[in-house]
Amino acid sequence: MKTLPISRYRFFQKLQPLSLLKKITGKSVTGCLQVFSTSGSWSIYMDEGKLIYACYSEKMFEPLYRNLQRLSQQISTLPNGIKEQLRAIFETGIENQAIPNPDYLAICWLVNQKYISPSQAAILIEQLALEVLESFLNLEEGSYEFIPESFLDDMPKFCHLNVRLLVERCQMPRGVGVSEREASRREAAYRQTSPSSQSHPSQLFQINELQPKAKTTPKLPSTNGYKPAAYPINTNDHRGQRIIQPPADKKIYTIFCIDDNPTILNAIKSYLDEQTFSVIGVTDSLKALMQIVRIKPDIILLDISMPNLDGYELCSLLRKHSYFKNTPVIMVSEKVGFIDRAKAKMVRASGYLTKPFTQGDLLKVIFQHIV
Repeated sequence: MKTLPISRYRFFQKLQPLSLLKKITGKSVTGCLQVFSTSGSWSIYMDEGKLIYACYSEKMFEPLYRNLQRLSQQISTLPNGIKEQLRAIFETGIENQAIPNPDYLAICWLVNQKYISPSQAAILIEQLALEVLESFLNLEEGSYEFIPESFLDDMPKFCHLNVRLLVERCQMPRGVGVSEREASRREAAYRQTSPSSQSHPSQLFQINELQPKAKTTPKLPSTNGYKPAAYPINTNDHRGQRIIQPPADKKIYTIFCIDDNPTILNAIKSYLDEQTFSVIGVTDSLKALMQIVRIKPDIILLDISMPNLDGYELCSLLRKHSYFKNTPVIMVSEKVGFIDRAKAKMVRASGYLTKPFTQGDLLKVIFQHIV
């Protein structure tokens, strides 16, 4: 007999998946629909009535790897060993951490490292959503809840998908060939990227801030707010061809941590992968100021309670320096009160990380500011 995890002991009832989806497609609906059954759980993330991501708990990375493999035949910037690299960064060592969607973090990382463009991430998310919805529509019994605040709230959004049209595609008769399904997808993508296209309420998806241009050059997304570069989607039916994109250097992000507790610094170093992050830890806030000016890190993690020069004072000094006016500075503290957050806002801190934090908490706040 299959043992059910304690987290899934819920009052199950007969479910109507289509009715649930209809309830969350209103323009004012933003959050996450979580549906639980004995076999697993589904998470469907919505933003103003549009689907921005969907996943199935029991098969989180498998569909991602499968679709990346398919994309790698067309995208020259996806290396052969990308699956192993993603597994080392996002799967190994985080199984017991409180990261709701490490697969979404992996997609953000792929875009940030220029392995895929934001518009290619949109197509990837669309394909994953179709697989998730196809299994979700077959669900007959379970329980559900809607959470207004979700893990993706502060993360980059690559697309807004029309749930009704996704469902229609999932319900296509099996007799409809794959080529027809693909043609339907390509037509929807073309309507969004063609300069002569007209906006229509029934379009399948909208790629955020994607404006077609005659010539486009890849740009690294801004560190202070997500602004996707304008990459075109490949809509030509030449499956044997690869999309040739300019080579891009993979950036190693420098994370500068100031905390008078060496244990915290060691934990941060162990949480961040060396292939993506270079972590510098300093216990003396006075010495840290000069090192920050010299090194010019990409992100600064700053403990609030330190002798000599506390986090608020150090953040205020950094903001007076022209180079660090927009550098992400994350305040780290055990204090979670309104006054402490107000002080952080007054010195123009970029974010707040509460101790004790998990690897998931740390990765989320970092990805919010580097993607």
